[in-house]
Amino acid sequence: MPILVTGAAGFIGSHVCHRLLDRGEEVIGVDDLNDYYDPALKQARLERLFPRNHFSFQKLDIAEENALASLSGHGINRVVHLAAQAGVRYSLDNPRAYIRSNIAGHLEVLEFCRAEPDFEHLVYASSSSVYGGNHKVPFSESDKVDTPASLYAATKKADELMSHTYAHLYSIPLTGLRFFTVYGPWGRPDMAYWLFTKAILSGKPIRVFNQGEMWRDFTYIDDIVEAVVKVLDNPPVGELPPARLYNIGNNNPVRLDEFIDTLERLIGVEAKRQFEPMQPGDVERTFADVTELDRAIGFKPNTSIEEGLRKFVDWYRSEWQGPDRIAART
Repeated sequence: MPILVTGAAGFIGSHVCHRLLDRGEEVIGVDDLNDYYDPALKQARLERLFPRNHFSFQKLDIAEENALASLSGHGINRVVHLAAQAGVRYSLDNPRAYIRSNIAGHLEVLEFCRAEPDFEHLVYASSSSVYGGNHKVPFSESDKVDTPASLYAATKKADELMSHTYAHLYSIPLTGLRFFTVYGPWGRPDMAYWLFTKAILSGKPIRVFNQGEMWRDFTYIDDIVEAVVKVLDNPPVGELPPARLYNIGNNNPVRLDEFIDTLERLIGVEAKRQFEPMQPGDVERTFADVTELDRAIGFKPNTSIEEGLRKFVDWYRSEWQGPDRIAART
């Protein structure tokens, strides 16, 4: 039976597709290839997937009513739903994009799963952002998440509530994953590690918010993918309602200054640091308690920031340095 992956041209989505294909699964990928960041990067990720056996792709906007209906009849009984409008700061200027993609789009995925006969498991992306300004650390799935600091976070919390409702009403087995600051090769160019690397290599200043007094639980992409696939293989069976939530984080927050120091060492160039105040929607710290994830699937992310950033910097320098390289690959 094929597995549907939404957001297949995205950072996490493309990596998940490769991992599923590696183990012999048939994968149907969908993505709308929007221009939140350069679509050339999304297209380049797809170009790595197109030659692979058992992969097919449809360009569609999941937020359109019944857009996924065209996939009915393919025998899909598992879905990895990773399509979403990402980014905290972007939500300050473009709130409707988040309501459309993250709420309306999530509803369409839930409706698709409800209509599929013998449906087995929906795994969907939530976010560590749901914890807002939580001062209790590490963040646990049992913590209250009623004070989001951004509209992005609010839409992800809404997705969790909607999912629980569908599990309760229609017995759809589903699992939400609260991702903590995912990074690595083929990542998103709006993320700090990409922006910092690009600026350092070009001799431009980097923007360091809150005087560097920020901590993030950076989680390497390979760890994320391994956890996603293991969770997909372990649906909530025999639970009422059949709904679960897990943190996926490194369980080891890194201070922003230490993060920059590591990048400087790996690149071999000192960064020009431009200190700025905390930005609206940001939080000072993220820190994942991954006890429940480890208990459920016997796995917890463990790639060090040194190892993960080295792999990203090597990839960036060798395969993707500069806009000319992006244009040349599309």
